[in-house]
Amino acid sequence: MNETYRPVHAAAGEEQISVSLKEVSFGYDPEHPILQDITLAVPQGQWVSIVGPNGCGKSTLVKLLNALLPKSGGEIVICGHKLEEETISDIRQCIGMVFQNPDNQFIGATVEEDILFGLEGLCLPYAEMESRLHVYAAKLGIDHLMSKHPGELSGGQKQRVAIASILAMEPGIVIFDEASSMLDEGSRNELLGILQEMRTEGKYTILMITHDADEILAADRVVALAGGQIIADVTPEELFRDEVLLAECHLQMPYPWRLARELHRRGIDAGVAADEKELIDRIWPFNYNK
Repeated sequence: MNETYRPVHAAAGEEQISVSLKEVSFGYDPEHPILQDITLAVPQGQWVSIVGPNGCGKSTLVKLLNALLPKSGGEIVICGHKLEEETISDIRQCIGMVFQNPDNQFIGATVEEDILFGLEGLCLPYAEMESRLHVYAAKLGIDHLMSKHPGELSGGQKQRVAIASILAMEPGIVIFDEASSMLDEGSRNELLGILQEMRTEGKYTILMITHDADEILAADRVVALAGGQIIADVTPEELFRDEVLLAECHLQMPYPWRLARELHRRGIDAGVAADEKELIDRIWPFNYNK
């Protein structure tokens, strides 16, 4: 296992843990596991980017959390519920998933029907469903789309509807499985803004599978997988300063970081900064963690 792996656990009594995995494994063939001995603790309200090369087990990991796949071994606890047959329903109410292709999530013939479908599954009173419909449609800026068929929407609008449908069910944990990979740059920026608002509210734990540098940098923490194991548990800044780890994860350093490093290497001051970190902050205004 990579020596940079440092599991982050909350101290007792200090932080509420939303997601806890202890020595969790999964495989269709016991002799060739997809995931091996995954131990991870995610405090409530934290934004974690999950990265790694294709086929390393990222999507498998998040599917284990709400029993879309059965674990082969270990223990999973979600929002205080130990994952067992009798707790699957409770756990699934704690987790919402936004997938890569929003078309795969649409159920209703209109945006309004789509959002209400999930709420009906929770058996909420009609007045509560109506209230949540309007609250989350307004929050995601889609209240003017209520009568639209999903096929009439742009990619960014579809993703907003998918997110509204999930948030309306008020899960504590929201998983984004490469949710921006099919979006154009403008729609990706919109999604990033939505994620920032969710973080500011402080009530959502965000798990995001991504290869996007902006999304990774915006997170509180990065968990890297390779070969079915966690190889690093670091801050975004630590990830992008570790060229070996970047190569293992099949990621590239963001362009502003490469530019800053090259300017620094060549001794070019450009009148903007005293060191590499300050230079990055100056030439790239999107410092999401400020």
